[in-house]
Amino acid sequence: MRSMTANVQNDLPIGVFDSGVGGLTVLDAIRQALPHEHLVYLGDTARLPYGTKSPASIERYATQAAAKLGEQGIKLLVVACNTASAVALNALREQMAPVPVIGVVEPGATAAVAANTGGKHLVLATEATVRLGAYRKAVEALDPAAEVREEACEMLVALAEEGWSDGEIATAIVRRYLDEANGFAPDTIILGCTHFPLLRDTIAEVAGAGVTLVDSASTTAAVVRATLEANGVLRSGSTSGSLRLLATDGATRFARVGGRFLGHSLTYQDVELVDL
Repeated sequence: MRSMTANVQNDLPIGVFDSGVGGLTVLDAIRQALPHEHLVYLGDTARLPYGTKSPASIERYATQAAAKLGEQGIKLLVVACNTASAVALNALREQMAPVPVIGVVEPGATAAVAANTGGKHLVLATEATVRLGAYRKAVEALDPAAEVREEACEMLVALAEEGWSDGEIATAIVRRYLDEANGFAPDTIILGCTHFPLLRDTIAEVAGAGVTLVDSASTTAAVVRATLEANGVLRSGSTSGSLRLLATDGATRFARVGGRFLGHSLTYQDVELVDL
C-alpha cells in the first residue's frame, strides 16, 4: 500500500507560476534538469505586471494563483516570479503546507554569493523587488561582507516580451540602467526578474568583461531536485513528463511571447485559459 501511494505521489505534477510568461525561463530550466517530471505552469497574464503593484495586491494575486495550481494536485510549488517571491513567500508556504514552496530570490542570491564571495552585486529587478530589498537581504544574510546595489528596470520586461533582446534600442536602454548605478562597479549582475535572461547577451556586452551574470533559473531547478529527492517523490521511469500551460488572459499573446522564452513555437491551442 505504501508503494502504491508513493507512486501516485511521485506522478503528481510540479506547479510553477508567474505573473506572465517570464517564469517560463525557470520552467525550462526545471524541464532540462528533471525531464521526467510532469509540469503545470500558470501565467497570471490578466493582472501582470506584479512588479508595479502594492504588496497587498501582490500577495492576494499570488495566493490565488497558488490555490489554482493546488487544485491540480501538485507535489511542489515553484514561485517563478521574483516579485511574488519577495513579497508573498511566507504566506504561500503557510497556505500550501505540507506542499513545499520554492521561490527564486534565495537560489539567485546563493548563486551570486557562490560566484563572488565578498563581492559587489548589482541587482536588476522590478520596482517591487527593489523596494523590498529582497536580493540585498538575501545576499547579505549569506555574505555580510557583500555590497549590493539594486536597480528597478521595468523597461527590460517590455523589451523581453517584444523580442527586442538585442540591437541599438536594447543596448541603449541597458546602458542607461547600468549608468543609473552611479559608478557602482559590480563583480556580479544578478538578473532579478525572470524576463531578463532573454537580454543576457546584451547586458553582458554592456557590462563588459570581468562581470559575472547570474540568474536564478538553474539554481532554482537544483533546489527543486534536492527537495523532491529529500521527500522521496522524484518521478522515475524513462518517459518524458507532460506540460500544461495555463493563463488568465490572452492565449494568443501568451503563445507568441512564451515561445520566445521556451525556445520553440507555441499556438493558442497550447494554452488553457482559467479564472482565479
